[in-house]
Amino acid sequence: MKSLYIIRHAKSSWSDFELSDFDRPLNERGKNDAPDMAKRLLKKDIKIDTFVSSPAKRAKKTAILFCEQYQFSENKIIYVDSLYHASEKVFYEVIRGLLKKTNDVALFSHNPGITDFVNSLCKGIQIDNVPTCGIFGITIAIDNWKDFREAEKKFLFFDYPKTKT
Repeated sequence: MKSLYIIRHAKSSWSDFELSDFDRPLNERGKNDAPDMAKRLLKKDIKIDTFVSSPAKRAKKTAILFCEQYQFSENKIIYVDSLYHASEKVFYEVIRGLLKKTNDVALFSHNPGITDFVNSLCKGIQIDNVPTCGIFGITIAIDNWKDFREAEKKFLFFDYPKTKT
């Protein structure tokens, strides 16, 4: 059994319009939401052994803030260039490439691809929009991530910062 937590980056800053989209940092709300959402996962006793992220500044910082809460070395975050504005197909490819020994993965990326991807996973579960720092959790009855696409996925939860806890 494996678990996957698909996480949209936290709220980014638009204060400097000269920055490229890739280089936009988190704003203050984003800097607060990311550790708060990681704490919610920890309260649910959710384990994560692998962190995978888009290398865009806002996704990278979100992953780092989650790692801090999990006391996981940020040097072990796996950055995958193709997760920056990834399509549904790219998500499947990235997951297929995960090492067999990894069991509980947090994957950080961007909209609109992240919403499209989560809506392809569990029959009967549709999300209009994964908001910033939203988390979509599933379990998969597989031994190897190569079998992810065809495997039945079980919806665990969908949570985001404005959800009451």
